[in-house]
Amino acid sequence: MNAIAIAAPDNRLLGVLSGSDRALLEPHWEDVALEARQVLEAPHAIISHVYFPTSGLASVVGTTRRDKRIEVGMIGYEGMSGLAVVLGHNRSSNETVIQAEGRALRISSQMLRRALRSSPTLMVTFLRYVHVFMMQQSQTALANGRGRLNERLARWLLMWQDRLRTPHITVTHDFLALLLGVGRQAVTVALHELEGQGQLRGSRNLIRILDRKGLMVLADGFYGVAEAEYDLTIRKRRK
Repeated sequence: MNAIAIAAPDNRLLGVLSGSDRALLEPHWEDVALEARQVLEAPHAIISHVYFPTSGLASVVGTTRRDKRIEVGMIGYEGMSGLAVVLGHNRSSNETVIQAEGRALRISSQMLRRALRSSPTLMVTFLRYVHVFMMQQSQTALANGRGRLNERLARWLLMWQDRLRTPHITVTHDFLALLLGVGRQAVTVALHELEGQGQLRGSRNLIRILDRKGLMVLADGFYGVAEAEYDLTIRKRRK
């Protein structure tokens, strides 16, 4: 097979790879369904596979032994799971769980390690994504520590829309409260406030974003830094 002729998959990170780097992965990946609440990585468990979502959405959730939980990162079609594998490890302290169902290209951790050892350019590209994801996490920590709930909620809705590429978000108030680390009632009140301002319309399990620009203003700088860094860092390479 001519490596250059391999079509870029609907995953932005894989799409920037050169034909030769993509050819190292393509024979070993499989197209799989991602189901809501499916766990891709469990805390401290061996990571058997790495996922490159082509649709859907995954949350990286920090947990404690007493089951206190909060979202610390988000992965969609722009990225990948298994960053510990890229960094030479085989486990993560966090849980990666599917929020919104979709599909992904999956490759075994063993095969990914082989490809990374054989191609410095592939390693550099994935390390750049690790850098961008760490920036996303640092911005999440900043928002969680210094942002008001409405600001954090606006940021979260924008990030979700970026990855699902739709203004319609299916999520329960209970699950949203878990991701934001607050009580369910607080989430319900915040959503009603945003709805009253005309920025969204909500029902029991569905949120429809009506005013993206308004949400960006409300996010008050907590959204946009990591997104700009992704655009700057993850670039299409010349073949």
